Amino acid sequence: MTLDRHDPEGAIAEAAKAYSNWGRWGEDDVLGTLNFLDEAKRREGAALVRRGVSFSLSQSFDMDGPQKGWRRRTNPVHTMLDTGTDAALGKQGFPHGIGGADDVIAMPLQCSTQWDGLGHIFDHGRAWNGRPADQVVTSDGDLVTGIEHMAPYVAGRGVLLDVGRAVGADDGELPDGFAITEEHLTATAEAHGVRVGRGDIVVVRTGRLARVRRDGWGDYAGGPAPGLSFTTAGWLHGSEIAAIATDTWGFEVRPNEFEDAFQPLHQVAIPNIGLLIGEMWDLEALAEDCAADGVYDFWLTAAPLPVTGAVGSPVNPVAVK
Repeated sequence: MTLDRHDPEGAIAEAAKAYSNWGRWGEDDVLGTLNFLDEAKRREGAALVRRGVSFSLSQSFDMDGPQKGWRRRTNPVHTMLDTGTDAALGKQGFPHGIGGADDVIAMPLQCSTQWDGLGHIFDHGRAWNGRPADQVVTSDGDLVTGIEHMAPYVAGRGVLLDVGRAVGADDGELPDGFAITEEHLTATAEAHGVRVGRGDIVVVRTGRLARVRRDGWGDYAGGPAPGLSFTTAGWLHGSEIAAIATDTWGFEVRPNEFEDAFQPLHQVAIPNIGLLIGEMWDLEALAEDCAADGVYDFWLTAAPLPVTGAVGSPVNPVAVK
């Protein structure tokens, strides 16, 4: 795909038509590309556990997170309802000396490591599978493709594509604004000696989070970042992967590759391809281990919280090698 940077509307329309999965799994489908992740693929993923070492791919959920209030997104607010102080002072009213602690958290569902559900993005008023957006997501939530439908299925073969190390500078990091192309993805897979195909859950490391850990949050939540090029839409469709996640806030390269555009790859990938997209994943420890032992595929489980009608969900992905 070649890009006319002055015509995002035309490019999006062309890609949406070329790579649409509407109707592929029936008119009632609510899973999109997760349909590629079947029982056989899960067995394949489970067989990849060799050493039993595990990695959480989640950032922390706390008030020191990356959010700055864009679109009213805030960092989590964690409040204690009962504490050890209450117990020590005998204020809890329980018998025979028992005490306890309880807490509550308030947060946007997409404020840290998360999945974008199929109801998150629309294309010209159409949601996944061609449904009218106003009949899918209302003030009552996502009435059709709520992320709770995906909760049992996101577990299988994970593949790390450490593009930062494979094609980046010596520090293993891609610069902000670096557009990752299909050629970069395939070259990285070849360098890692790993294949990517139907039903895989792909995680792409750019090194952006490593820079945050060193320099502070800055504009991590919404600012310039490396990410997938719009031209990867064909690869995302043709590879038949089940899901993909990155260590960046926006998944695709920022600034976007068109003039006067906002997240055009999202507009193709979610409502048209039906692709499950993850953002703000912490891939640093996993990447170090993969570089050390040369193994870049693993068992990965990353179920969203089954929040009824939600269009996104926090997640604690766990990779096991």
